[in-house]
Amino acid sequence: MNSTDLSVLKAAVDWLKSGHSVAIATVVQTWGSAPRPIGSWLAIRGDGQVTGSVSGGCVEDDLIRRVQTEILTRDLPEMVVYGVSQQEAARFGLPCGGTLRLLVEPKPELAILEAILGSISNHQITSRTVDLATGKSTLEAGNRNEAFICDERLMKTTYGPRWRMVIIGAGQLSLYTADFALALDFEVIVIDPREEYAEGINREQIQFIKGMPDDVLLEIGVDSHTAVVALTHDPKLDDMALMEALKSPAFYVGALGSRINTQKRKDRLLEFDVTQEQVERLHGPVGLFIGALTPPEIAVSILAEVIAVKYGVPIPQKV
Repeated sequence: MNSTDLSVLKAAVDWLKSGHSVAIATVVQTWGSAPRPIGSWLAIRGDGQVTGSVSGGCVEDDLIRRVQTEILTRDLPEMVVYGVSQQEAARFGLPCGGTLRLLVEPKPELAILEAILGSISNHQITSRTVDLATGKSTLEAGNRNEAFICDERLMKTTYGPRWRMVIIGAGQLSLYTADFALALDFEVIVIDPREEYAEGINREQIQFIKGMPDDVLLEIGVDSHTAVVALTHDPKLDDMALMEALKSPAFYVGALGSRINTQKRKDRLLEFDVTQEQVERLHGPVGLFIGALTPPEIAVSILAEVIAVKYGVPIPQKV
C-alpha cells in the first residue's frame, strides 16, 4: 500500500478518535483477474460505514456483514478468502475466477495509524510490520524498493510515495506536471539552476532544488522507481541531465521537444559517454500523442506515458 489510500487512513484515524470500532482489511494476495492490487485498503466502521476498496465492489457487502457480526468481536487479525472456487468467484462477481485473500485487523492501533499518517504527511517512507499472533504493529523507516510481505507470521507493508518523479526545469509545464504527479502519489523533485525560476515553485509538497540538474541527479540517486522528465527546452540543462538519467536505472526518461529536435538530441548524446542502447531509452517527444496543445494537456500526456511505462503497457508509435 502507498499513500494513494491516504483518505482511508485519515478516516480510520478520525473514526477511532471518535470512539468507533474499526476494522481494516488489506489485500494480501490475489489470483487470476482480481480487480484490486495487493496492498489495497478498506476501513469498515462498526455501524457499516466504509471507505476504500478491496475488490471494486464485488465482495464489500459480504465483508461488511462478516466484520459487523463476527470479526469486530475478536482481538486478532483474521485471514478472509473470497473466490476459492469458480462458483464462489461468480457469486461475488470476481472476473475470470479471480481470488482475493484479505487480512482483516479488528483492533488497529490508533497511535500506529497516527504515526503512519504523520510520516506520509512529511513525505517519508514507513514500513509497518503486523505480528499476526498478537495483532500488534511496529514501525520503522522504509525504502522505496521494499516489497509487500505476508506469511503465516507477519504482514509487512510500506506506506508513502514509493514512486518518484524528477522534473528538470521549473516553468509552467513543469508545475502542471508536478501537480498531476502528486495526485498520482509520486514524490516530486524539481531541479532548476536558473535564478529567475527560484521563486516559481511555491508548493509545500514539491521539493525544489536549485542546482545543475546532472549534479543533483547524482547527489539524490536515481533508482528503478524514479522517472526523470526534462522540460526546460534548453539543451545546456536538459542534455546534461539526460546523460546521467539514461545511464541510471530510472524506469522512465523523457524530454520535451519535436521529433526533429529529439533526433538531434539523440545524436548529441551519442557524442558523449552514452551508448546507443541507453539513448534508445529516451522517450521523445515526451508524452503520449493525444493532440495536446496547452501546458495542462501536455502534462496529462506526460503522466499517461509514465503510467504506461510503469505498468509495462506498450507505447503507441508517435506520429
